[in-house]
Amino acid sequence: MKLLFAAAEMFPFAKSGGLADIAYALPKALRDGADVTTVMPLYAFIDKTRFGIRPTGEHFVLTFGNASYDVELFSAEYRGLKVLFVYNELLCDRENLYGPPGEGYQDNDLRFAIFSHAILEIVKRYRFDLLHLNDWHTALAALLVHDAGVPVKIVYTIHNLAYQGTFPPDSMVRCGIDSRHFSMESLEFYGQVNWMKAGITHADAVTTVSPSYAIEIQEPEFGFGLDGFLRKHRKKLTGILNGIDTELYDPQKDPAIPAHFGQNALRGKQRCKKGYLEGIDMDKYEWPLFIFIGRLVEQKGVDLIVETLGELAQKPLILAILGEGEERFHTALETAAGKYANIHLRFGYDEALSHRMYAAADFLLMPSRFEPCGLNQMIAMRYGTVPVVHRVGGLCDSVHPIVRGKRICGLGVPFDAMHADALVEAVDKALALYGSREKLNRIRKFDMGCDFSIERCAQRYLSLYEELV
Repeated sequence: MKLLFAAAEMFPFAKSGGLADIAYALPKALRDGADVTTVMPLYAFIDKTRFGIRPTGEHFVLTFGNASYDVELFSAEYRGLKVLFVYNELLCDRENLYGPPGEGYQDNDLRFAIFSHAILEIVKRYRFDLLHLNDWHTALAALLVHDAGVPVKIVYTIHNLAYQGTFPPDSMVRCGIDSRHFSMESLEFYGQVNWMKAGITHADAVTTVSPSYAIEIQEPEFGFGLDGFLRKHRKKLTGILNGIDTELYDPQKDPAIPAHFGQNALRGKQRCKKGYLEGIDMDKYEWPLFIFIGRLVEQKGVDLIVETLGELAQKPLILAILGEGEERFHTALETAAGKYANIHLRFGYDEALSHRMYAAADFLLMPSRFEPCGLNQMIAMRYGTVPVVHRVGGLCDSVHPIVRGKRICGLGVPFDAMHADALVEAVDKALALYGSREKLNRIRKFDMGCDFSIERCAQRYLSLYEELV
């Protein structure tokens, strides 16, 4: 079975979030059951020398929307995974993936239309059996492949329904989309063009990144206007819980952390905590360390964290935050960090630092308003860090309350209501758990033994592929 896995970003070449992690880890895990090639844009900021990226010698011209676009293919092998890169100047020569923080480039429709047309050309040239598309950036390829009559089965994965790829109607012409697709059954969406609808309509199977999210997005609260359309296509919709690369996230071998530790040898975790706190000039080693790692946006519940910071700062705890996002949250968090000595803030994205924080922390804060899957909670548990989460989406499927006599992978402190009092109450429960070190260590060891591996996820996808092919 020849599989082409297409995504707009992939670790370690380009990353803005969890999509990049899955676009690397899942294809790598699928190699036992399929001949896998991944494809992504060759953004200008990718270091071609570092990754051994070389031209394949293949060029082609895409003609659509009364214009022509030159495309060159590059390739590399990264840790045994075959990667194709699509280069076009308009698509790739940008400072950011999708635009400056908090906004998108005005021509993102055309940029990713070029990528989608290139995917079609690659499928025709290399004769794949199955095409796996991800999020709105590649959704148009499902429509293009369908219209071209190419005999390939298509799986389309929704990683986050909040980002659907909506553009003005005149976008169809410049992106090479036939006007007949401007209908409620295809791309039309409240007078706009919606690329995600193309993926949902023309794929043979549609997946989400957790079972609970597949159910939630069929309801108005989480459907972002597509709930009715998804209910219409529910027969081909399924939820498969994402997983993590347990080789990349392994506290027994991780080169980014100062001391290694395992399920039955936790001493190294205390050394990681001490080293991290020394690095941020915190001397309250006996206090629990809470961390937040992620985008500073409302989806991640950052507004709830900001609202409760004054109260949380009065408790015997340390809160360390790593991320970037909306300016209003930057300002509010900077103010709080300047006011309270037990709050530490670091803006930006730093992969190695995030590993050190997971290894050092006692608890992970993840109060997401909605969460398609989330990988942070799985990574945290792998490092013996107990998640404190809002019970929604993939967090429902991966974090369960600590109840005497019950051992469901994994265990944490979930809360139900999305308001400040519920978050503070959950933090208080975590503090009580920290006060019972023997119980805390039992939870840590149990969670570290849970299987949140990408291999488990890959087996589900291989079964789906085999059904289709």
